[in-house]
Amino acid sequence: MAKAEPELVQMSRQVSSFRWPDAPEEEKFSVCVHCGFCLDVCPTYQELKDENHSPRGRVLLIKEAAEGKLPLDESVIDPVFTCLDCRACETVCPSGVQVGSLIETARGQAHAAYPPIGRAGALERVFLRGVFPHRSRLRAIGKFIRFYQRSGLRTIVRKTGALSILPHAAREMEAVIPEVAADMAVDLLPERIPARDAKKGTAVLFTGCVMDVFFAAVNEATARVAVRNGLELLVPREQVCCGALQIHAGDREQARILAKTNIDVFLATGADYLVINAAGCGAALKEYPDLFRDDPIYGERARAFSARVRDISELLVEVGFAAPKGHINRTVTYHDACHLCHAQHIRSQPRQLLRAIPGLKLVELPDSERCCGSAGIYNLTHPDMASALLERKMDDIPETADAVVMGNPGCMMQIRLGVHKRQRDLDVLHTVELLDAAYRKEAAEQ
Repeated sequence: MAKAEPELVQMSRQVSSFRWPDAPEEEKFSVCVHCGFCLDVCPTYQELKDENHSPRGRVLLIKEAAEGKLPLDESVIDPVFTCLDCRACETVCPSGVQVGSLIETARGQAHAAYPPIGRAGALERVFLRGVFPHRSRLRAIGKFIRFYQRSGLRTIVRKTGALSILPHAAREMEAVIPEVAADMAVDLLPERIPARDAKKGTAVLFTGCVMDVFFAAVNEATARVAVRNGLELLVPREQVCCGALQIHAGDREQARILAKTNIDVFLATGADYLVINAAGCGAALKEYPDLFRDDPIYGERARAFSARVRDISELLVEVGFAAPKGHINRTVTYHDACHLCHAQHIRSQPRQLLRAIPGLKLVELPDSERCCGSAGIYNLTHPDMASALLERKMDDIPETADAVVMGNPGCMMQIRLGVHKRQRDLDVLHTVELLDAAYRKEAAEQ
């Protein structure tokens, strides 16, 4: 009997529709009891009212594909890729189903079975593999966009209608791209910045890819706030893209290549923490062990790495931050980025920072934890769904607010688009920008 069991297991694996390594794990999909708590919080189910586009529906599809009851075809692939991977379902799940991990590994299987072609293939080749992993290419893209914005070329392109060659979603995003800085923060900041006053620890600043091209000022603000609060900061030039966008696209092999570089670079510094200001990147960095679950060497290194990753708001509250004395007389509302609240369980810390700023009034955003539709590049791959979710988010922003605050660059771009479309007089800011502004005002008044 003992000899027959491995044969049965082997037979089960042979009929599975997931035929590549790193497949969805049975212990993760088998714990779903299909209770339905997830239905009320799933953005795609709320919009489509389709059971296959609910978390429990997707988990069932993954389970049946794993058991060979369903082929790995569009009946499975479409619901898996239509998922925002927002993790709202994980927050309410009484069984603790790791839906995000199941979705991402299922996407990896689909990517291996059907390498993307057409528009999706072009996006992957050009950006996810061709640009984001390479600092020099990111730098070149940033400089081109800056030239486009400042030279008058943007005005010419818009007047001639040349933008019409782009997909509608890309044309919309072009209208709200922030003014690109002259230099990326990873190039501008010193490689070592001493802590101000008593040192509380050493942290590596993770500058990211999209964040450092479009929101370099947020990285600089993060650096100032960190050293102001007793952290010695390291900014290694060898760090690369976190791999989150590649994971979302199912390209787990490329993500592992990037992850190995970041793990090696960080562990070599001996720093106490890795500090990050982008929710999606932070979640990916904390979940590196899932990428290396079958790797005896990098599995352990990934666990050591991820244990030290902290969002900037999380780290400031953990080590203790100085309440600023500079007044910021504004009324703001706070949007909970999905990968900050649901994936990293960080909710109170950003609000603690905001409430510590004198003069700042924080008004709560209804359904603040519901996805805005950004979800990496989801707003480009699924523009209709992303647009519907953005409309709901904009409907909820209080009329009294003069700024929407958050902790993720993708959300910032998406909500900038919503503000543009609604023609509302609203600033879109990162949490750390307001804290930095209060510290700088305090210093100016001394």
